[in-house]
Amino acid sequence: MNLNYTAEELAFRDEVRAFLDEKLPADIAAKVKGFRRLSKEDHQRWQKILNEQGWYATHWPEEYGGVNWSPVQKHIWDEESSRYGAPRSVPFGVNMVAPVIIKFGTEEQKQRYLPRILSGEDWWCQGYSEPGAGSDLASLKTRAVRDGDHYIVNGQKTWTTLGQHANMIFCLVRTNTEVKAQEGISFLLMDMDTPGITVRPIITLDGEHEVNEVFFEDVKVPVENLVGEEDKGWTYAKYLLTYERTGLAGIGISKAALQHLKELATRRIKNGRPLIEDASFSQRIARVEIDLMAAGISNLRIIASVEGGGMPGAESSMLKVRGTEIRQTINDLARRAIGPYAIPFVEEEMDLDYDGDFLSDENAAPVTPQYFNNRKLSIFGGSNEIQKNIVSKMILGL
Repeated sequence: MNLNYTAEELAFRDEVRAFLDEKLPADIAAKVKGFRRLSKEDHQRWQKILNEQGWYATHWPEEYGGVNWSPVQKHIWDEESSRYGAPRSVPFGVNMVAPVIIKFGTEEQKQRYLPRILSGEDWWCQGYSEPGAGSDLASLKTRAVRDGDHYIVNGQKTWTTLGQHANMIFCLVRTNTEVKAQEGISFLLMDMDTPGITVRPIITLDGEHEVNEVFFEDVKVPVENLVGEEDKGWTYAKYLLTYERTGLAGIGISKAALQHLKELATRRIKNGRPLIEDASFSQRIARVEIDLMAAGISNLRIIASVEGGGMPGAESSMLKVRGTEIRQTINDLARRAIGPYAIPFVEEEMDLDYDGDFLSDENAAPVTPQYFNNRKLSIFGGSNEIQKNIVSKMILGL
């Protein structure tokens, strides 16, 4: 495999850099580079800029408003965006439900929902996990019973990321209890304003309101909101998860986090010298940097394998495992770098306009919240243990 960019790809990279130099708002970039809180308005503002450029829906066909980029161009965009401090797109609409609608939805669903995703009129969240069904997603209990031209939905979803902002949710629901678990699941689109839907916040260890519980009590959903065939939702869910898991590798994000770690270690002093010069600590940094380089090459190899069309398969599970382990290792090393300042943290320090005294310094402020929050990386999108099972079965043939 040739790891060097072609002349055309280098020209595209220059175009991306020029766009980011001109269009990326400085206040948003400062938040991203400082690992500070992003508001809903920040995400919407950046989405509008991308959509006006025609660069928002990088996974969509051109006929629906997507970008005709090659996998390598998408990789370049992800790398440069992370380096410049551009926010990652909230994935639930543009990168998750939209590909399912494009491949399996009706023409009416495509015409209704895809333009609203592009414009930002609809903010989507994901209704997969339940209190008793996380990595074992096929055991979900939320029921949808057909009643004329509606489904009546009852049940609960949990860990619903940014559900407090959403006006739409795509859900896996059980429509058949008489068959094998995976064969009785359907894929429904729901308006969050429908009577009977209740959203309750879950405050995580880092003090953030990022995830929620969502309750459904006799919620009426039009049958026309069913995607594909009834009881075939497991197929659509697996299709969606390959996109999610590949994105979770987060190579560009890890590179930015590694650079932040090196800056921290340069400023921290141990025995009169910068911590980055400590033999033991620098060895740890070198080890994770090598792992990140290897993951990046694997990512490029998988990109090259789908260059002519298609989608990533079980390889996305491998990327998800290694990518999330690397990000957690970088978080752990940053926590170690700031030493005793990793124990307390002040939530307000995560706001860019915080004008109080920092416990340590502003660059160390996000370290502990990031460490806590990113423990989730090896769990969501299918726990890493489940992903290893997929790799062993689908790739190694065990």
